[in-house]
Amino acid sequence: MSKITKVLLILLAAFIVIQFIRPAKNLSAAASSNDVFAQHPAQDTLKQLIQTACYDCHSNNTNYPWYSNIQPVAWWLNHHVVDGKRHLNFSEFATYTHKRADHKMEEVVEQLEKGEMPLSSYTFLHPEADLNKEQTQAIIDWAKQSRGRIMADSLSKKAE
Repeated sequence: MSKITKVLLILLAAFIVIQFIRPAKNLSAAASSNDVFAQHPAQDTLKQLIQTACYDCHSNNTNYPWYSNIQPVAWWLNHHVVDGKRHLNFSEFATYTHKRADHKMEEVVEQLEKGEMPLSSYTFLHPEADLNKEQTQAIIDWAKQSRGRIMADSLSKKAE
């Protein structure tokens, strides 16, 4: 057997073995009562838009495509989901302090205005999440309105 054949067989064996090393999937059984829309409602079309463009990485429930079952792709996707939830988790938004919630909504506005979210690597494979200017502005407006509600709620809590 040639060296190239041996190397290819070793690579094939490694590829087969890593298929059995899978990260846990980000799937919750039910909608969270702490979801952002519990405190910051949006029209159904806007809610659906945010869920389509943001929730795979920024919630407790990811819709996994077929290729997420192939390693090492699943590890890469898992890293993005874990990192996305670390920055912002819409499913747990109601647990945030007023200060943190306000800051997260401020970041939503900033990321969208800069065109940094959704990630281009995500929209490449999920064209339905690629936001046009009107969609982006609608989410920005909702986030700014939510910031206003957060600040008003914070002030009313301080007055009590």
